[in-house]
Amino acid sequence: MVTKACWEAGANFEPCHCPLSVLVPCLLTSVYSLAPVVRVSQPAGAWGGEEVPFPSLLQVAVKLSGWRWRGRQALRLYPRAELGPVVDTVLALLEKLEEEESVLVEAVCPPARLPFPGSPSPGPELALRICAVVCRTQGDRPLLSKMVCGVGRVDRPLRHQSSLPQTLEVALAQCGLGEASQVAVVRQRVKAAAEAALAAVQALEAGLSAEQRGGRQARTDFLGEVHPASLSPPPSPAFALAPPTSVTPPACCSPPSSYSAPSRSTASSRWPFLPSGLSHLWPGLCCRHLLLPSAQCKLISVCCRWFLQVHLVDSDPNHFASQLVQTFIHFNVTEHQRDEENARVLAELVRARGLQLDGCFSYWDDCLVLTALLCQELGLPSNPPAAMHLAKQKSRTQLHLLSRHGPPWPAPSLYAVPCCPLESEADVDRAARQVPLPGVMKLEFGAGAVGVRLVEDASQCHEHFSRISRDLQVEADHPGIGLGWGNAMLLMEFIEGTEHDVDLVLFGGQLLAAFVSDNGPTRLPGFTETAACMPTGLAPEQEAQLVQAAFRCCLGCGLLDGVFNVELKLTGAGPRLIEINPRMGGFYLRDWILELYGVDLLLAAAMVACGLRPALPARPRARGHLVGVMCLVSQHLQALRSTASRETLKALHDQGLLRLNLLEEALVPGEYEEPYCSVACAGPSLAEARLRLLGLCQGLGIDGPHYPVAYFLSHFK
Repeated sequence: MVTKACWEAGANFEPCHCPLSVLVPCLLTSVYSLAPVVRVSQPAGAWGGEEVPFPSLLQVAVKLSGWRWRGRQALRLYPRAELGPVVDTVLALLEKLEEEESVLVEAVCPPARLPFPGSPSPGPELALRICAVVCRTQGDRPLLSKMVCGVGRVDRPLRHQSSLPQTLEVALAQCGLGEASQVAVVRQRVKAAAEAALAAVQALEAGLSAEQRGGRQARTDFLGEVHPASLSPPPSPAFALAPPTSVTPPACCSPPSSYSAPSRSTASSRWPFLPSGLSHLWPGLCCRHLLLPSAQCKLISVCCRWFLQVHLVDSDPNHFASQLVQTFIHFNVTEHQRDEENARVLAELVRARGLQLDGCFSYWDDCLVLTALLCQELGLPSNPPAAMHLAKQKSRTQLHLLSRHGPPWPAPSLYAVPCCPLESEADVDRAARQVPLPGVMKLEFGAGAVGVRLVEDASQCHEHFSRISRDLQVEADHPGIGLGWGNAMLLMEFIEGTEHDVDLVLFGGQLLAAFVSDNGPTRLPGFTETAACMPTGLAPEQEAQLVQAAFRCCLGCGLLDGVFNVELKLTGAGPRLIEINPRMGGFYLRDWILELYGVDLLLAAAMVACGLRPALPARPRARGHLVGVMCLVSQHLQALRSTASRETLKALHDQGLLRLNLLEEALVPGEYEEPYCSVACAGPSLAEARLRLLGLCQGLGIDGPHYPVAYFLSHFK
């Protein structure tokens, strides 16, 4: 092994006095021909003279080995046939060696791949890595102690730092091996191979002297092994054994046992923490995507029951809520390019009125940065304005998280998706070359999926960019979707998988509660939401992965306090981030969570904004199931004017036969469409709630050949 002492010997290496620059190629050649994983250790013969016993190996990986470098360096990959770059890299890395460190040259073993009839999956080919830890027990018998899987793209190095831990059952179920007998066969094969490997090491050590073992008490007590296989096309349960590497799998495959919050009833979580006369500033109440005016009135009345003194700031001098609040301040909050200046002016207005505020928050996307700046001016609790701005701009969110490689792990970079910002027509070609297509184009500061589109090639990218640049320029073109921040766009990689929402409550960087919901297939190419259900139907392990992903992404952006909505996709390789909404979830989510869990996200957001820790149930359990579908003007105009009119839906809501969330005031069709309303049914089980909703939609005329509700609901199992 070339340690620090060996490197310092350099040209005086005995007995041949060979310069190290000549020695290293010879060293690499022979050892690489013997095994797929080698450490630069001692001189030997030539690289290319003999046939390598691993003809399928096409790449070589080079990295520093030692505790100091664990997780701190990138893996360097080179074609196996190119000796020169490998030698140059090894020589450069040798300069960095300290005592007991070495350079590791590793052959990249491709996953085992067996032919499987049928067409390949539409997404990228995935590789499965089964990591087995085997230990020495009493009587020197090997025993498998832990087995953890990782899934990643087959064309990239699959390591623990770049993949998420999964149980064997979940990992195999993704490739069609979901039966218990199949899992048992794979587990037994891996167990036998891992225990046999440690037994072989023990047998080898038994024939070594104490000096050769490294000391009288030195011995191998545990060993980590890696078993790679291909997931796509769907594999058979056969795995190629790779040489053992040092593996300590992260222990985060199971749901968190607690969210570090006291378990109290709904009532006790409200009243003891709300002192009489608590004063709260609410900038920008108007938000079409969250609440209609009638619902906003209800919210304000609810705040009054919580003994909150609400002071409202809005651009509309005749806002309907001006008579319902303690104080109304007319101020233009729509000029977001001047948010810093506006925050200072607004802070002076607050001081001039003598308002003693305890907190300030907004649930309107456009006012989130202004709210953070205002809190900074007034010395109120809030997330840093830089964090809110980072989460507000979608491409900055993804690119920032891509650069966060950890520690701690799982690193936020595992969840981020490659993307490229688009500010002009000239950026489109560059983005189409950088981002794998098909991709998704969307507005940087958009909301409600307005302007989102699936693009398959560069020409479609140009076409959609031109259309958005022409149609959506200023706030008046489509109010409420973020055009006050501009109409810049981004192109991001299209991710295959199921879509989910995770609503989080954070306080001081701690996760107090998380609520996961499932979304049905969106309507392509515009990604309009179709259906949803709560609670999630995922396995507990996958639910925990989504919560972990949402939590890590928020922390990675500096969001430590508040109620946040994180949109994710669950892929074969784990969760991937769509976007972070640094406010409570929109549409129906607040009402559903309140109905099922008894937790009011609005109250939680108000308490956190005042610096108070909400007392939430550590592991909230749903009191039933809700399944809902969206109604669109383009698809349901005739029904919404007759069998499913607003009056009919409200009457059914009042009778408790469905849950209605109106999202738009008028039945106005348009090219850039948003849902008109959400219609949901409750049930003691997911199957019963789904069946009730399907029957209701068929009776109301919501279900039809162009809007197949049965198909949208079939994803909820």
